[in-house]
Amino acid sequence: MTSDGDPSVADADADAGADADPEAVDEALERVSHGAVVSFGAIGVQRALILATNGLLTAALGIVAYGVYAFAWQSINIVLRFAPLGTFPTIVKYVSAYDERGRREVVVGLAYLTTIVSSVVLAAGIGLGVDRINAATVDHPAFPAAFWALVLSIPAFALSRAAVFVIRGTERANEQVTINRIARPAVRLVAIVIAVAAGHSVVGVAGAIAVSTVAFAVVVVPYATHLTGLRPRLAGARAEARTFYDHALPNALTGVSALLRTRIDILLVGLFLPAAAAATGIYKIVLVLVNVAVIPLVAFNQLMPPVASRLHDDDATATLNVVYTTITRLIVTTTVPIVAVQLAYGPELLALFGSEFVRGYPVLAVFLAGRLVGNAVGATGWLLMMTEHQYARLALDWVLAVVNVGLSFVFVREFGLIGAALGTGSAIAVQNVLQIGLLRRFEGLYPFDRTFVKPVVAGVIALAAMAALRTVLSGIALIVAGTVAGLVVYWLAL
Repeated sequence: MTSDGDPSVADADADAGADADPEAVDEALERVSHGAVVSFGAIGVQRALILATNGLLTAALGIVAYGVYAFAWQSINIVLRFAPLGTFPTIVKYVSAYDERGRREVVVGLAYLTTIVSSVVLAAGIGLGVDRINAATVDHPAFPAAFWALVLSIPAFALSRAAVFVIRGTERANEQVTINRIARPAVRLVAIVIAVAAGHSVVGVAGAIAVSTVAFAVVVVPYATHLTGLRPRLAGARAEARTFYDHALPNALTGVSALLRTRIDILLVGLFLPAAAAATGIYKIVLVLVNVAVIPLVAFNQLMPPVASRLHDDDATATLNVVYTTITRLIVTTTVPIVAVQLAYGPELLALFGSEFVRGYPVLAVFLAGRLVGNAVGATGWLLMMTEHQYARLALDWVLAVVNVGLSFVFVREFGLIGAALGTGSAIAVQNVLQIGLLRRFEGLYPFDRTFVKPVVAGVIALAAMAALRTVLSGIALIVAGTVAGLVVYWLAL
């Protein structure tokens, strides 16, 4: 099933398409594409809701109070990466791979139990350190209460996400994206609107988010059980536990390293930059915009993991490589215009949140470069896990995590906000390039060919066309007209 580093892999790449089963390729592409089509609209709505949420908060709270909220929210999201203890990819792996209903239900039961226990322990631990965190970072009187409100919602948030991954493991793309990409941010936005309308400050906003998170979990977890027919159970868990945790625990350690590679920046900004709350607010808005460029990758990855797991179990490596190549090319083709628009009109987009945020443009540009590389390699991380190379990924993740912490520490202190972006953006790019190497070595999977050049060239042409419009337009008119013109030019250049 693996290449084991055989030098014949390079020769085999040329024949991979010929060895693939056309019917299996078509079926796999249909499934992944269906997930992507459903997801694109849903994720687009999600990003719009997130933009609206952050726009409302910047207007209602001001840059400093918004920075307090942003640091608290990002800190909670860091904790949430630990909370499931690596169970989310394990749910997708084994719920999709197992045929026996009983084994699938044990997987769900172990995942729920692990998520609840670990999230409660983490919430208690992080909550007790809130005063020290505040003193070392934003140093704002509203931070402790706002942070505690969000901490109390961690178990509910983690459990509802576990339920969504159960739905994902059964390849129900419509329901998964509706719940996770639309309902969740919509409920949060409604809660924030109510809090702001009632005149509450950042503490009231955090409390409203916490209440809405608990209510959301109370609805979603039973719904996932009803939808999938998989009732969590622990009878027989002892026999399944070793396999479950052998997959989950490396994923948990990978999650820790991912935080050190991709989220250490926000902590360093809070720790070392003057006016930390304002700097954090700017950085958060930049991340909101960058996340729009993640949409193609996330959309095509909705059903790619379970499809890849099934093809791997069937020893259909050639088929998997054709699917991987096709999907990755589509990701690149849809990512390039998003990056081009943000590079061309980044200052104007940031100004929509307030003039103070415009100085975040260099940070945005650095992040977009890293994001483009990250998207261009496709589902490398998921493929390593679905092909049972989680330990190789773990080793790579930790090496890069240690390097990133050191570089980010130096860069933030030397270069400020843009230093944080340099560290994290570089980590994203290097991580994904090296994962391509691992996939090629272990499984003979490699997605690139000359067809990938065309969308890149078209993107450069579109970027030049959009930049030229700066001489005649400005502000919102430039964003709207320039984006439309750029997309037309891009489409014609393809």
